Amino acid sequence: MSLGVLVFADVLMHIDRNFSWPRHTRSLPILLGLLLTVTWAHSGDVMAADAPTGPNIILVITDDQGYGDLACHGNPVLSTPNLDRFHAQAVRFRQFMVSPTCAPTRCALMTGRHEFRSGVTHTIQERERMALSAKTLPESLRRAGYTTGIFGKWHLGDEDRYQPEKRGFDEVFIHGAGGIGQTYPGSCGDAPNNSYFNPAILHNGRFVKTKGYCTDLFFEQAMKWISRQAKKKPFFCYLSTNTPHAPLICPPEYENKYTGKVPANTAKFYGMIENIDDNFGRLLKKVAELGIEKDTLIVFMTDNGGTAGCEVFNAGMRGRKGTPYLGGIRVPCFFRWPGTLKPGDVDALAGHIDLFPTLAEIAAAPLPAGVQLDGRSLVPLLKNPQSDWPERILFTHLGRWPTGKAGESKYRHCSLRNRRFQMVSNQPSGEKSWELYDLLADPGQTRNVIDKFPEVVREFEAAYDAWWESVQPGLVNENGVGPAVNPFKERYWRQFPEERPKELK
Repeated sequence: MSLGVLVFADVLMHIDRNFSWPRHTRSLPILLGLLLTVTWAHSGDVMAADAPTGPNIILVITDDQGYGDLACHGNPVLSTPNLDRFHAQAVRFRQFMVSPTCAPTRCALMTGRHEFRSGVTHTIQERERMALSAKTLPESLRRAGYTTGIFGKWHLGDEDRYQPEKRGFDEVFIHGAGGIGQTYPGSCGDAPNNSYFNPAILHNGRFVKTKGYCTDLFFEQAMKWISRQAKKKPFFCYLSTNTPHAPLICPPEYENKYTGKVPANTAKFYGMIENIDDNFGRLLKKVAELGIEKDTLIVFMTDNGGTAGCEVFNAGMRGRKGTPYLGGIRVPCFFRWPGTLKPGDVDALAGHIDLFPTLAEIAAAPLPAGVQLDGRSLVPLLKNPQSDWPERILFTHLGRWPTGKAGESKYRHCSLRNRRFQMVSNQPSGEKSWELYDLLADPGQTRNVIDKFPEVVREFEAAYDAWWESVQPGLVNENGVGPAVNPFKERYWRQFPEERPKELK
């Protein structure tokens, strides 16, 4: 047996001893027997296996839904019964950090690294494109024998070479840009005249003109695909909604439930979330009907802090989307795997960068060789929420600096935190202006205690300086030049030439 096989066997033995797998994967002899049939093939920097043994994985991520935008987190108005039940059945990460805006978070969870290392420093201006050198979670899962699908929002590059089918996805059902109907100069733009109702969606390279509301469509398509995969090899379903991001549009029956109870925009926003909740309930029901509930890990999370609901309820946090305070970067994250994971709260510090190593370990998927991930596997905490968890520092930076101004933006809307403290510099000018908050004593971040803990400030400043220097080589999109016409529009007009505007013919 080769050294690579022996090393992989050791990994499997460690997982078998320390993790409670479903019945069909619990036998170590079976795992080792399967291991003998592994076909090793160099594919750049990873190995391929043809006998997957991990669970199905469904990762649901919503857009602009904050920590406080769930009834189970104390929201006094919003109704989310399906997510509430899921919350009660799940391992719940209560200090889960993401980036302040959407494309950066998606890049970090796809790569297990801070988004700046893969060139994502904005949501537009060619700076939303995930570097072509980046190695992704679906690529690793596919090499472990998984089939992979994305449904909804991608937002990591609309040009052909950046598209999901080139980054590890077998099935693709997506809109363009950061939201349905969005258009910006350069590469970031959706199909022409797209809207939340009856949108044109790119399905495996061809646009389909759909009928219905966008969130319903993405869940329906994902469930159809899951139904086809259920009795085959394990699957990874990345279900990434564009809602409840603005424009605030939802079926009237959902909006009407909140009209008069909250401000008008919040009524629309809450209606969009309740629609997500209904669809999430249908997804859970489908998984149960297919008989794969105990063989399926489902993760629910959101991509940044709250927006239109913050004025009603923000779970006592300071800040919102686009800020480096907790209200901008702390989000829900729930893991449910019936029969394997015991429900409970985890207070250890975790984040989006941890999804890649966690899911890779659970799936026995290879990590990319020669790549240093920023994240760490959450498997010990999934097993036991009280597990020893070494102290760590997580780094946040809004990015979004003016084009060509990265060098002047080191201290612009940034923060770093460990379990107890968060240090923030929130000056739009980029001037260094640190604030320090003791999160255990003051979770609402109302008292700046920077003068009381000089040793913490020194430690954090040294860590931040080293981190900022380390991400500079990754800023590959800062001088990117986009195409004259949005790629999604150009592709759409090639398929439907009769709809191309006369001035562009």
